[in-house]
Amino acid sequence: MIETDKIFNINSQSEFREKAIAVFRYQYHNNEIYKKWTDLLKINPALITEITQLPFLPIQFFKTHEILSSSKNKNTVVFTSSSTTSQTPSKHFVNDIFIYEKSFLKGFVKFYGEISDYCILALLPGYLERKGSSLVYMCDRLIKESKHPLSGFFLHNKKALIENIIQLKEAKQKALLIGVSYALMDLADLNIELNEHFIVMETGGMKGTRKELLKEELHAYLKTGLKIKNIHSEYGMTELLSQAYSLGEGKFQAPPWMKFLIREVTDPLTLKTDLKTGGINVIDLANINSCSFIATQDLGRVNEKGELELMGRYDNSDVRGCNLMVSL
Repeated sequence: MIETDKIFNINSQSEFREKAIAVFRYQYHNNEIYKKWTDLLKINPALITEITQLPFLPIQFFKTHEILSSSKNKNTVVFTSSSTTSQTPSKHFVNDIFIYEKSFLKGFVKFYGEISDYCILALLPGYLERKGSSLVYMCDRLIKESKHPLSGFFLHNKKALIENIIQLKEAKQKALLIGVSYALMDLADLNIELNEHFIVMETGGMKGTRKELLKEELHAYLKTGLKIKNIHSEYGMTELLSQAYSLGEGKFQAPPWMKFLIREVTDPLTLKTDLKTGGINVIDLANINSCSFIATQDLGRVNEKGELELMGRYDNSDVRGCNLMVSL
């Protein structure tokens, strides 16, 4: 068994490589679906010595299989993705919720400092109205950790949110306003002027309520409406227990136990090396009890610093590309 404390204490690329290879070997031997996938690719685990050789499990398997590297127990939490009636939601079985908590708490502190310094305002309609959202779980814990009397969720009570914003501005209190894109746009339409003590963080998602916008268009809209210089972003998903953050320039930075690699669009088993756009593969070592090596449906590119820039998503025909999937 991998000691999770060591995962969250990684402080070098060589240490990340060492832990990633160890997690791969553990999951190969303990995760039935990941083992089948690795074997179908005719990959010999004994020959894996670099992270560029690792097999990445298509994220779609979280819709059709239970992805587990340890046994479910009475404390297992199941996170589910949002979906339309025509879609099958992803399910992430989290056998040790404390690993998730440690991941998002340490990740937040790394990029933003102590949570207790902030008032947390969460604007997450859609997520709050269903069960099993990992984003709601994270924000609920951040709200509690902030210990600020004005911290909280705001569903339809825009008036209360605006009143809180006014009080926070007057008090010159650091505040994080985190929300889904369309809810932040609705707030921006009210011409609510923030100040330099506010961080606005969008988590993506129009959910069919507004026209989809490019990130640049969305951020320009929010900056104009909220009278703020930068828009931060959070990159996370149901299938991952870690988050990457963009601090205002559209380039996402990952915590030390998480890494992005880019694969060829037309050959999903080959990694790109030219810093150009391709499919996003994620190594998330916090996923120790599920699968740490995920091939997402997102498109992006990684720069020389290892920062991720999102470029879009695969369309349905691209997503179905790998015929090996039907064998599992």
